[in-house]
Amino acid sequence: MLKNTLFFKTTKFENIRSYANRINDEFESGDIGYYHLIDTSLKLIDESKEFIKDKEYIKNIILVGMGGSSCGVKALKDLLFNQSTSLKNLYIIDNTSSSILMEILECIDIKESLFLITSKTGNTIEVISIFKIIIGYFNLKLNELQDYFIFITDKDSNLHKQAKDLNIKTFFIPNNVGGRFSILSAVGIVPFCFCGYDAKDLLNGARACFEDFFIHKKDEILQKAYHYCTHKNANINVLFSYNDIFRGFNEWYIQLIAESLGKKQGYKRIGLTPIALIGARDQHSFLQLIMDGPKNKTITFLKIKNLKNSPIIPDINFKFLDSSSNNIKLQELLNAQCDATMHALISENLSVDLIEIEYLDPWHIGYLMYYYELFTSACGIMLGINTYDQPGVEVGKLILKNILNSR
Repeated sequence: MLKNTLFFKTTKFENIRSYANRINDEFESGDIGYYHLIDTSLKLIDESKEFIKDKEYIKNIILVGMGGSSCGVKALKDLLFNQSTSLKNLYIIDNTSSSILMEILECIDIKESLFLITSKTGNTIEVISIFKIIIGYFNLKLNELQDYFIFITDKDSNLHKQAKDLNIKTFFIPNNVGGRFSILSAVGIVPFCFCGYDAKDLLNGARACFEDFFIHKKDEILQKAYHYCTHKNANINVLFSYNDIFRGFNEWYIQLIAESLGKKQGYKRIGLTPIALIGARDQHSFLQLIMDGPKNKTITFLKIKNLKNSPIIPDINFKFLDSSSNNIKLQELLNAQCDATMHALISENLSVDLIEIEYLDPWHIGYLMYYYELFTSACGIMLGINTYDQPGVEVGKLILKNILNSR
């Protein structure tokens, strides 16, 4: 299971009941679609498996997307890299930087590759530009594109219209699911299925989180959101993830929190700033600021309780070197470092919580990602903002188009 321990004083449920009611109303309204992906995405699993089943020649799945169209998939890839039942390689192109793009294109055989062009709006200039570069690099004709590309987008978007014109298979993101909340939609489910991962278990884990929150009325998420959103001094939340495989997840967390909770409210600017660290490495850099710097941060620790194939530190004794970690698994050392750092911060009267994942598998990762989506929604309600828009990002997009059109 997933356990969330709160190391701060919680409030009476009566004080947050109204927020619980509002998030329940948001779910029941059907206007915010991510709540319902645990059900609506089930049919995607069969559709994805049916599409890929007779394409054994495909060795490379290359997802092209930006922000919400790629961050979640990158998290899944990093966390579950060794749990695929197929031999397909999953590549992710999520920037207009030439280096990674060309490195990937140069190492694949187009005859063994399938590109997933992913854009919710169908107008993402970075994605469309990379799509064109891929066509040019492999010197493809327009009537060949259906063999090498599928599109993932909103129904009736410009990308969907182009797909119909080119006879390209399209998987749809529900219109009421925002990009950064779309990991359990076609954005994540399709590449997950294509690469042989257990997408149903991913959705089952998310469903367990849904039931804990909406049916069993567990209140850790609401208590945490209330404490962190109403904190008198801290408006920065640090996610301290203990294992390198959380790097992609940390990126996803940053986008989810920053784009959802950084908003203007009249003349007032509101936000919960996310910072993501990797333990134990960042204990040797950022931890000093958290310990002795301004107390404007809350800290969430994230660790895996049981990790397979963690090596045991040999029982080797040197005259001048520390031997206290002999005969324990490397993961046990990492978790001990997590616990020691956490208790050091608690001793400084900082607000801390701990998320413990029992095992690293699709079920637990589905639970974790749905947990953070619910947490973000709860924070948005408590901050009194629209969690699901991104007007600040749209301004930059308009300026970019004006710059390009003025050449």
